[in-house]
Amino acid sequence: MEKTLPTPMNPSTNPRSDHSARVLVADDQADVREALRLVLKSEGFAVETAGSPGAVLSALGSREYDAILIDLNYTRDTTSGEEGLDLLSRIQALDSSLPVVVLTAWGTVDLAVEAMRRGARDFLQKPWDNARLIASVRTHIELARALRRSQRLEAENRLLQAQGRPALIAESAAMQPVMDLVSRVSASDANVLITGEHGTGKDVIARTIQALSTRSSKPLVTVNIGGLPETLFESELFGHIKGAFTDAKTDRVGRFELADQGTLFLDEIANLPLNLQAKLLRVLETGEVERVGSSITRHVDVRVLSATNADLRAEVSSGRFREDLLFRLNTIEIRLPPLRERKEDIPLLAHYFLRRYAARYHKPTTGFDEAALRLLARYAWPGNVRELDHTVERAVLLAQSDLIQPSDMALEGSRETPARLDEMSLEDVERVLIQKAMGRYGGNVTQAAHALGLSRSALYRRLQKHGL
Repeated sequence: MEKTLPTPMNPSTNPRSDHSARVLVADDQADVREALRLVLKSEGFAVETAGSPGAVLSALGSREYDAILIDLNYTRDTTSGEEGLDLLSRIQALDSSLPVVVLTAWGTVDLAVEAMRRGARDFLQKPWDNARLIASVRTHIELARALRRSQRLEAENRLLQAQGRPALIAESAAMQPVMDLVSRVSASDANVLITGEHGTGKDVIARTIQALSTRSSKPLVTVNIGGLPETLFESELFGHIKGAFTDAKTDRVGRFELADQGTLFLDEIANLPLNLQAKLLRVLETGEVERVGSSITRHVDVRVLSATNADLRAEVSSGRFREDLLFRLNTIEIRLPPLRERKEDIPLLAHYFLRRYAARYHKPTTGFDEAALRLLARYAWPGNVRELDHTVERAVLLAQSDLIQPSDMALEGSRETPARLDEMSLEDVERVLIQKAMGRYGGNVTQAAHALGLSRSALYRRLQKHGL
């Protein structure tokens, strides 16, 4: 590969200099490359050159450029431009936002059209006009930078919306003590245990605490303990090194290291097996982790939030949960009331979910029929806010007018007064039995699972499957 590195510049000698803009020039003729280098350098650009398509791709793989000028022919006595067009397609595949200006001595209208179709920003003929060349390169660099800034801002906004302060709708009297605790403890580094029935919004409270904390600019890393196989617990939380076990093909960073300087949210903490609780306790006490297979100790600064719908004090009494671990986790405990105890929030939540799903599915739905609102208020909501969320989503999809009707929510038939068992599918029967068990035991997954003859993890999988 023939390549010329840029000469250091003095930006002060050129009032129009843009020393941060790097341009790659590709041409099979050394004198053309040098002429273009000198022209661009005089305008303050940092210039590198390449003499073949392979050299261009190699250069793109090693560093970033603000623009590329490419010739269309690289083999002696060829004028078809196929080499350059193929290179143009490959550049676009690597980075479609990178502006490419095409230069050729064998220009035709068809060739220009094809080059622009493949992503070229401009098409210039040799011999080129210096002023037009510089203007083209500068304009397309500025446009590309503006586009990238816009894309970056959009991505940052999406990230802030997803990871920033979530929508926390809590106007009811039952939620005011919760809001008071959240506002008081968020700014501290205290570990917080969030309790409440399945689907009450414990994850929303965790994300709100993180968003209001001094660690809000750092990551919030979530681990669903209930869905984590026991054999992978240490690897997931603490990481592993290559060769630590059969499937350890590469080193892996654990969730504690990922959350360093930020917050770790341990959801469904009651599902942690007793033999693994001591390992978690040690990390919480020392702030030190060791990847599986490694003897190197790494220190982490992590705030821990945890959540459960189980009664951990009862779990301690029964010997299934360590008391010292509970003390570490619940410096502050926040209990979320079930949705049936905060009925004032039901219409507010329902309208929030309606707006979200109407926008997502491009539906003209604008509200609820009065009978539908009465049904929402009357229903027991054994699956709490999560069930309301799924109910509204389904209703938006099924609604045939701008107002959701009671029949759109399928609450009266399949959920409150189900049809005869012999008229229902196996999946519907399972859903109804799970709902009845959850309602009977106040959303306590452990007790409901025992009554249904299931393990806690098996019931969790079915709850997720049915959107409960």
